[in-house]
Amino acid sequence: MKNIEYLYQTILKIETLEECEALFDDLCTKTELASISQRLVVAKMLSEKKVYSDIVAETGASTATISRVNRSLAFGKGGYERLFCKED
Repeated sequence: MKNIEYLYQTILKIETLEECEALFDDLCTKTELASISQRLVVAKMLSEKKVYSDIVAETGASTATISRVNRSLAFGKGGYERLFCKED
């Protein structure tokens, strides 16, 4: 848990897009970044009430991934929703 908290505290120190890109490029593999970003886009599309077939077509996500993200939206801690509210 200490490692995860350190990660969160580090992310909170990011001030620019360039810093964010540099950290995540150093921290994650291309595959990990692709997976994380795909889940974020899937969550956004689900919150916009898009249907699974449209999400699959646009993101290439599997229906299993879409279902997992949908469960997080329904039963998670509200992290996605907080981020999406800040976009407006």
